[in-house]
Amino acid sequence: MNIIASSIIALALALGCTAQAQAESYPSKPITIIVGFAPGGPTDTVARVLADHMKTTLGQTIVVENVGGAAGTIGAARAARAAPDGYTLNVGQWSSNVGAPAVTATPYHVLNDFEPVARLTTSYLWIVGKTGLPAKTLPELIAWLKANPGKISGATVGVGGAAHICFIDFQNKSGTKFALVPYKGGAPALRDLVGDQIDLGCLEASQTLEQYRAGNIKVFGILANQRWFGAPEVPTLAEGGLPGDQIEFWHGLWAPKGTPKDVVAKLNAAVRKAFADPAVQKRFADLGHAIPPPELQTPQALFDHHKAELDRWWPIIKAAGIKAK
Repeated sequence: MNIIASSIIALALALGCTAQAQAESYPSKPITIIVGFAPGGPTDTVARVLADHMKTTLGQTIVVENVGGAAGTIGAARAARAAPDGYTLNVGQWSSNVGAPAVTATPYHVLNDFEPVARLTTSYLWIVGKTGLPAKTLPELIAWLKANPGKISGATVGVGGAAHICFIDFQNKSGTKFALVPYKGGAPALRDLVGDQIDLGCLEASQTLEQYRAGNIKVFGILANQRWFGAPEVPTLAEGGLPGDQIEFWHGLWAPKGTPKDVVAKLNAAVRKAFADPAVQKRFADLGHAIPPPELQTPQALFDHHKAELDRWWPIIKAAGIKAK
């Protein structure tokens, strides 16, 4: 064996030993979870509830960093560019990982440039309005919108985001038209809705549940095949006469592509331990989020679900002709 070949083999062995040692000592410093939305929104809340439990399991501080904009794709891009060492993660959801990449040119491949870690919680969207709107039900809202075209505005969160696709679909199916106003996150959109600065929103149900219960907003219908356990008195859109595709508002945890499998396994185990804790289960139940069953908490389950959602929704979104401005 010549000197060059021996050197290559020695280098490969050294790199392999280094990677193994890094995986075995992981984590040895704080971890950052990037959330591509504003603080206080549903995705931010999911990340913080999990981070609070995972830091104890992993024995390290976990910092949640909010990098809002472009329906979560700016934050995802930062995570994709990070070193694949397990110290930078990304919590995303339907908007950032399905809807927005269908209409926005991202500097990464939404499916292939990340290592799936775990599928997280699921909630739903519902159509909400300020209390000053005269309509009380979905049929009344549609009738009022038709009688007052272009007089109100609806909040969206990023081009191609779930709220955006929701309202595009709603307008097409109901024959209504109103202006869409983009926000960087659900939290600022909700603040403006409660403050009468915006008229309608298609927002995540758990995030707005408290304001609904307090009587600060109206709810006209939920985008689900059946009523939501968080507010069973609210009818589905189909019950209100507007059937159509329902957006399941699911979340996931990803690491940059190339993150060692042993590191991914440690992170996945920490997520699963959090989901098995009764206190975490109660916290998410109180928020109206459903935790996936154990068999769907694996990295492969997240990858499979993500791919299925892309296969389902991208043709629909592209057929609608939605473009980023």
